[in-house]
Amino acid sequence: MTGTPLGSVEDLVARALAVHARTQEARRGSSAGLASPGGPAPTSVRTLIGVAGEPGGGKSTVAAAVVEGLTRVGVRAVVVPMDGFHLAGATLARLGRLDRKGAIDTFDADGYLALLERLRSRSGTVWAPEYVRGVEESIGGAVEVDPSVEVVVSEGNYLLAELTPWPAVRATFDEVWFVDTPAERRRRWLVARHVRFGMTPGAAEAWAAGPDEANARLVRATRARADVVVDAGRLWPDA
Repeated sequence: MTGTPLGSVEDLVARALAVHARTQEARRGSSAGLASPGGPAPTSVRTLIGVAGEPGGGKSTVAAAVVEGLTRVGVRAVVVPMDGFHLAGATLARLGRLDRKGAIDTFDADGYLALLERLRSRSGTVWAPEYVRGVEESIGGAVEVDPSVEVVVSEGNYLLAELTPWPAVRATFDEVWFVDTPAERRRRWLVARHVRFGMTPGAAEAWAAGPDEANARLVRATRARADVVVDAGRLWPDA
């Protein structure tokens, strides 16, 4: 891990711009000898930034803020969430995992890795799935990433996990950030989200203390493998 924790939206956008500039320059250098004289330039590639963190910690809000900031300065960017790779409820029920939905083995991690590898190239449009809360299922082909998109920001719990194939997922990103959120605040946000999408307050508290907290412990242990930390306490001091 390197650098001072990011504590403002301006910090997030500046870091993303620096990553984009650095990675694009490195690729221009590595591909300089690949184009034949008078021939087409090598296919351009995207910058991929990952945003990891515990459940309910504000990853999607960070990702959206980065994309909004990049778009504002003329860099085309899109959020592609890892949550689109939730296994279907019926599949989780058959596997006996529905009561801990959100755990690391309730996602199609290999499918997510394959998508990230496709997203690296800007040679054509890629369609990504999206998880729809309230419906509690993933919808295929919901997120369009067309060739004009320069930066993809992808957020998810397990981007820094050590279990296979997550190290390969980590390797596809140019950087992965970790959103570090005060525990009480994260728990409050998580319970409120569960209630907003249909749980009773009691059920929301139980789920946050049970499956969500088990997942949070695993994710928390991956913090040191991030390139930089996003300090959610500074980012949203009044939340």
